[in-house]
Amino acid sequence: MSNVKNRLKANADKQKRFREKQKAEGKKLIRGYVNPEAVDCYAELSEKTGWTDSEILSNSLRITYAAYKCGQIKLLNEWLKKNQK
Repeated sequence: MSNVKNRLKANADKQKRFREKQKAEGKKLIRGYVNPEAVDCYAELSEKTGWTDSEILSNSLRITYAAYKCGQIKLLNEWLKKNQK
């Protein structure tokens, strides 16, 4: 039984070190649920770009922010609705 506890503790310690390393590199963990349309978009982006989860999320946030700063959020949202994405 102690072997199982040791493995669980080792895994928890490994996860903690990983999170601390990511935080030290200035990265932030963001989680959430996505709708089926977004999952389809994710799959297509991943396939066509070869980006990782982190790259897709980071680039999506940056592109959305750029659209916001350029006053194009409404246009972007309309395109998504029109194209059922």
